Amino acid sequence: MVKIDISEIRDIYPFEPHFFKIKDNNYHYVDEGVGNPVVMVHGNPTWSFYYRRLISEFSKTHRVIAPDHLGCGLSDKPQDYQYRLETHIDNLENLLLTLELENITLVMHDWGGAIGMGFAIRHPQKIKSLVIMNSGAFSCDWIPWRIALCRTPWLGELLVRRFNLFSSMALFMAVKNRLPREVQKGYLFPYQNSEDRVAVLKFIEDIPMSPMHLSYEVLLQIEHGLWMFRENPVCLLWGMKDFCFTPKFLERWSRYYPQAKTYLMKNAGHYVLEDSYDKILFHMKNFFKTYGL
Repeated sequence: MVKIDISEIRDIYPFEPHFFKIKDNNYHYVDEGVGNPVVMVHGNPTWSFYYRRLISEFSKTHRVIAPDHLGCGLSDKPQDYQYRLETHIDNLENLLLTLELENITLVMHDWGGAIGMGFAIRHPQKIKSLVIMNSGAFSCDWIPWRIALCRTPWLGELLVRRFNLFSSMALFMAVKNRLPREVQKGYLFPYQNSEDRVAVLKFIEDIPMSPMHLSYEVLLQIEHGLWMFRENPVCLLWGMKDFCFTPKFLERWSRYYPQAKTYLMKNAGHYVLEDSYDKILFHMKNFFKTYGL
């Protein structure tokens, strides 16, 4: 059993750690409640902490699974690992198949969109419904300059790993309402030093902006498989003040899923769950009730 001290944040992240072995690495996940499975897939530079309030609420009626991608959250952070879109999908796939989950509702944010949908197109028969928040799972030739800056080889190492500016500045740039100090502490908790931040930088470097990128073909495969869920219940929850996943990404999702129930959080940023938690909880509960999820 892996021992990990989360006493500093246990008041707002009160979940028992679970670990799944990926080669020699410990892949952490939350597993709370019983019932139909709800799998919550986070992005960068967040971790399962992002979903803490949804986990507490939906675990009353469902089995909620919320993994930390390798290199993130409470998972191990190997320095020589191939942090690629495909390997993140492989890891999620290994976990969910081992847990033998069926009729899954996927909840996705940021990189969780591509990783979660990467699993979904491999196993469409296991997916019941989709809940998508400020994310993408398709090719795009645009990137915010603040993120592009962090892709500069020497500068990214300095800004993201040494000074932790990507994670720390997100606490202000990704929200419209100031986060409480304890919540800020929770987001930064797993990223105490340069080694802890290896995957944060690798995620930035792995954004496939051209066909020459190693993850570009994987992303295209996901994009080409999105059609498979045109008859599934889909809920789109969008922070309209997001500097990164702007409303143009929402328009793309809407074209793929014209059947989606769409709810706009007009004054919410990228961390839409922080800015509009009560509204999102209300819409998700109604969505679940409507489709018997």
